[in-house]
Amino acid sequence: MDPTHAHELIEGERERIKELLTSAAAERAADLEAAADARTSVSDSANPLAQELLDDAVAERLSARLAALDRANERLRAGTYGVSLRSGRPIPDERLEANPAAELLVDEVG
Repeated sequence: MDPTHAHELIEGERERIKELLTSAAAERAADLEAAADARTSVSDSANPLAQELLDDAVAERLSARLAALDRANERLRAGTYGVSLRSGRPIPDERLEANPAAELLVDEVG
């Protein structure tokens, strides 16, 4: 894959993930404020906790995705982008288009 195009894909995905993280943080703040304002009964107290756990899980996944994109940028700078970390075989451009942070071939995942 052309390094310029790879860089554009990675940076585009990084911006998308950053926007999602910002949105998730804003939603969490709004949820926490609404929960603090609401006078819920004891039976309703699990709902905000469940939402908080879900929000944490989403933020964790988005942060992990951002870290994977940072690693992809490092591989791009090092000249090893598009090569499987496990086997050293080239990762098809179609896979990199779909997932610019791909580190493995499809048959190596899992």
